[in-house]
Amino acid sequence: MRLQETSEETQYRENISRPAGEYRFSDFLLYPSERQLHRGEDAILIAPKTFDALVLLVLRAERLVRKEELMDVLWPDIYVSEANLTNIIVELRKLLGAEAIQTVSKHGYRFMLPVESEPGLKQAAYGAFVQAKELTTKPSVKSMLRARDLLWLSIAEDPAFAPSWAWLGRCCSYLGKSGVGTARNLELAKAAFRQAFALDPGLSSAHQFYAPLEADLGRSQDAMSRLLRRLAIGAKEPPVFTGLVQVFRFCGLLNESCIAHERACRLDLAISTSVAWTHFLLGEYKTAIDTCGKPDGYVDAAAWAAVGEKKQAIQLLEERTSNPHLTPALRGLMNSLLAILRGRSSQAIDEMVKTPLEGEPEVVFFFARHFSKLKASGLAMESLKRALAEGFVCSRALRDDPWFSAVRSTGEFPALLQDSNKAEEKARKTFEHMGGARILR
Repeated sequence: MRLQETSEETQYRENISRPAGEYRFSDFLLYPSERQLHRGEDAILIAPKTFDALVLLVLRAERLVRKEELMDVLWPDIYVSEANLTNIIVELRKLLGAEAIQTVSKHGYRFMLPVESEPGLKQAAYGAFVQAKELTTKPSVKSMLRARDLLWLSIAEDPAFAPSWAWLGRCCSYLGKSGVGTARNLELAKAAFRQAFALDPGLSSAHQFYAPLEADLGRSQDAMSRLLRRLAIGAKEPPVFTGLVQVFRFCGLLNESCIAHERACRLDLAISTSVAWTHFLLGEYKTAIDTCGKPDGYVDAAAWAAVGEKKQAIQLLEERTSNPHLTPALRGLMNSLLAILRGRSSQAIDEMVKTPLEGEPEVVFFFARHFSKLKASGLAMESLKRALAEGFVCSRALRDDPWFSAVRSTGEFPALLQDSNKAEEKARKTFEHMGGARILR
């Protein structure tokens, strides 16, 4: 059965009929609307199916294109063996170079040559968009501010280019979490995502980037429903599963969070998710260390501390807290853990009390864990109530994590645990109503 067409494939089909536009990569020029490939001044003869495969690969440059997608586009109405696709990839490598197309074993292919322009989009708009994306690869307030400005330029040149709006939403979300005009940037982020979805409801980057913002705003169940609906129509996109890893965790659906990570990796072996935080909450500390895709933050250091390797945890935190680009919440989380491990209880409490935590329910939950470890049960309970009210719930950690033992002995804890269980049950009912188990298979 033919899979639901993705937004990128829809755009691909539209590009075929556009009168102008080009892709530039290496010394090639690709004109989808004219069905022409040029190297310099010379036109290159290329078979129709090979040309169609090239357009789809270029359209998804540096992202995994599954074999099934390619075969659906190239042979929509007939069954052919996979050898036909292999032959086309061989032809393209002979033409473009052996390193132009990467094989992702058992899954598909990835176009590896940098693409410098896009059909149907003004060159100035696309140039600003590419620069902005590059700036976000190593996020800092400075780089995100510059990326945000470039995205505004891109939008001014071409307001109908949905990816610019999605990436603008991402930049504004980051800046809001970094304490830069928090309220204003979070409102801008929400408006940018609304516009991205209005222009392209199936844009996978918008679905991925909006999910963390929804979760931080206390709407993790809304995010879960939206992403599951996206998958239910056949859009098997790694970024959508990546978003689910986080929103499932916020809902307390930890096993489902791990499954979403596995599905994302099955589609794209190079993808990175936040699953290490999920394993930490499950008490699987060694796995949290092994799956920490970005080892420059908090969770792997906390996991080392949890398995009794305090010296290793302190060393990592000492190295990382000097990073000037940490968000205030992450800095407070790391500094307070470092103070706890050094036996400086008052310093740890002061660090947490002074840290701004607007729109950070997961960090609030981990602060509760720190307070409980310090036997500051009152502050721990306040933080747990706040995390629950703001949309983060995890009854598993409340029951099993040794650092929560102090709050488990308080009179308020049974009611809090009951409220947590109710919130998780509500999320699970939504998940089951939407056929989540079937969608994740």
